[in-house]
Amino acid sequence: MLEVRNVAKSFGPLRALDDVSAVFQAGEIHAVLGENGAGKSTLMHVMAGFLKPDSGAVLLRGLPIPLGSPFECRRLGIGMVHQHFTLVPNFTVAENLALAQMDSLNGPMNPSVESAKAASIAEKLGWEFDLGSRVSDLSVGSQQRIEIVKALAGEAKVLIFDEPTAVLTPDEVLDLFRVLKSLKEAGKAVVLIAHKLSEVMAIADRVTVLRRGRWVASAPIGDVSVAQLAEWMVGELPEASVKTPANPGNGRVVAQNLRVLGDRGEVAVKGASFEIRQGEIVGFGGVDGNGQVQLAEALAGLREGKVIQFEGIWANPEPAYIPQDRQTHGLALGMSVEENLLIGGLANSELSTGPFIKVKEVQRWATNLIHTFAIKVENASDIASSLSGGNQQKIIVSRTLDRRPEFLVVVNPTRGLDIRATEYVHEKILQAREGGTAVALFSTDLDELSLLSDRTYFMSRGQLMESMNAGLGASGT
Repeated sequence: MLEVRNVAKSFGPLRALDDVSAVFQAGEIHAVLGENGAGKSTLMHVMAGFLKPDSGAVLLRGLPIPLGSPFECRRLGIGMVHQHFTLVPNFTVAENLALAQMDSLNGPMNPSVESAKAASIAEKLGWEFDLGSRVSDLSVGSQQRIEIVKALAGEAKVLIFDEPTAVLTPDEVLDLFRVLKSLKEAGKAVVLIAHKLSEVMAIADRVTVLRRGRWVASAPIGDVSVAQLAEWMVGELPEASVKTPANPGNGRVVAQNLRVLGDRGEVAVKGASFEIRQGEIVGFGGVDGNGQVQLAEALAGLREGKVIQFEGIWANPEPAYIPQDRQTHGLALGMSVEENLLIGGLANSELSTGPFIKVKEVQRWATNLIHTFAIKVENASDIASSLSGGNQQKIIVSRTLDRRPEFLVVVNPTRGLDIRATEYVHEKILQAREGGTAVALFSTDLDELSLLSDRTYFMSRGQLMESMNAGLGASGT
């Protein structure tokens, strides 16, 4: 149904796509894999008209389509559900659904008609929306459902999903897969960017792998193994992180009957008591929306939590924080890589004197970090928004761990990252632990918690459940 033929795209000296060809058939779920920065999102944006390629063509049912025109692509039936949603947070569900149809209307917009059409589509997918709800009040999974309905309301025949599971809970992932299968059965061509190979094996019919902007392979999913896919993606399989037994020190972060308020004044964390020792990783799991983010922000000093104490060898260590949303809370996307690395680092006397930055020292320091943490950039002056998600995450991880924090708070550190980047971040967190850092790890990924944590708590409705030891076996504490 949809074909990309010899597509190339560069951003300055960076060759994002290099003579890529692929075919996406109707009635099929086609996964596109590759490392962060392999060119997957660039290819999807070319297919959906958001980027104009330097050369090559995109064909729908054998006919070339206009390049670089998202309006024409939507009109022809190519819809895209973006990794970062295109909703207006302060608008209601109905207003967002109506707004999405404005460019396809020949006459005046009728919000009630458009909302009714969208509600009918949602009902067929097994969903129910409160059309009067403000989008900012909805869960991430609900927001994604609105994006899907928006695309289908435009009568999309090809649906492109850019890393749709990265922000979802396990139950939401299962529901999404149910919908993807129903779309396939309805004859849609479903294109899926993914990182978790287990998910690809479970849902895809066919897979295409990109590496460094080039096509590597395409195959039916039944003809490949997880190991083969991983090797195609990275060239060689990364070594798994190895965790040695914990050797806790005397420093402790202690919370006693901790109560944390949410953004609307509600009690988000209800009487939590725990301790995190120096040289130990304590995990906090559970379904999103049960107080994890509020607890993490309280531990990081971003939200009031008066009964957090530091005991033992520590007087009052400054918490280091790796946030969940790297683009909103972790980076200044319009600034350079060097400037983003410097965020929070001006107190370093080697990099500044009073209010004045030591330019040459900063340049040397940033270049060293880029090399040490394998951040893929042309140079330190590259704008952060031009980097892949994995390399954006490496900026945050590198600047945070370079300061050798005594206490580190991390929230979903590998969400949306590929195999190599995930192993890299895991390795750095374990190295921080071995160096004596106390780590609070918040993750919705049970495998990640099992791999990294020495003890794990689970949160439900703002309350901590029992602690569990490494490997997620109950410790009874």
